[in-house]
Amino acid sequence: MKTIRVVAAVICDSINEKKQIFATARGYGEFKGQWEFPGGKIEEGETPQQALIREIKEELDVDIAVGELIDTIEYDYPNFHLSMDCFWCEVVSGELVLKEAEAAKWLTKDTLDIVQWLPADITLIGEIKRKLSEDIHRE
Repeated sequence: MKTIRVVAAVICDSINEKKQIFATARGYGEFKGQWEFPGGKIEEGETPQQALIREIKEELDVDIAVGELIDTIEYDYPNFHLSMDCFWCEVVSGELVLKEAEAAKWLTKDTLDIVQWLPADITLIGEIKRKLSEDIHRE
């Protein structure tokens, strides 16, 4: 089975005080309308962080700061294996513009479950909820 290496940006309102995260709905393909963390494939010669900065600029027209790695998700889809490095990110300049997604939402710990996540992305939701709770309790 072919392995596809990708990166995903868990864009939050603030890397230091995470209260909400940005999710997008796919605008194309087999999983059109399902929700995901924006990102894309790592090109040859790129680090995961460089790929994420490039992909988010292409998809959302903003510059981001890439924070710590949350997790690497390994997920078997029917036709390929996905290896997805997921990083905390925040917007450092620009306004979010949807160039590929059909919709977007800012979600909080309490609203993360209101959207239909892609199968690989949903495996990260528990960890994100935990991190959002930690940051809220630190205040």
